[in-house]
Amino acid sequence: MGKPKRAAVLAAAQESTSPPDELTNTQFVSRVIQAEGNSLYTCELPSGKTAIVELEPKFRNTIFIRRGGYVLVDLESAKERLKTSKVSGEIINIVRDEKAWRKQPYWPSKFAKNTYGQDDDEDSTVGKMPPSDSEEE
Repeated sequence: MGKPKRAAVLAAAQESTSPPDELTNTQFVSRVIQAEGNSLYTCELPSGKTAIVELEPKFRNTIFIRRGGYVLVDLESAKERLKTSKVSGEIINIVRDEKAWRKQPYWPSKFAKNTYGQDDDEDSTVGKMPPSDSEEE
């Protein structure tokens, strides 16, 4: 297999930098959990469900998708695809400029950026000193 043409790589990269103004009812921003191989990825939807989705052909071999990254998934053909395969949707865009995407009104609150001190786990003892005996008196 040959190297992809430079123009195709640049066009795919340019398209994935800017977020769309609005999403349809079947489009969701989701987090990539695992690469399954052959342009298939397991993604976590904002509802908490997981779905196996296929990468759109124009992005194949041009843009790298990492685990934990965000993608725009279209589940429009999910009903038709589930009858014949496990693939339930298609990745139609890749979030590259995450800062610009997070400013959009459709960004799911489930994928809010955790900053120091906003951990979900309140019982975490990481970074805390154990209580000493002298403090109790």
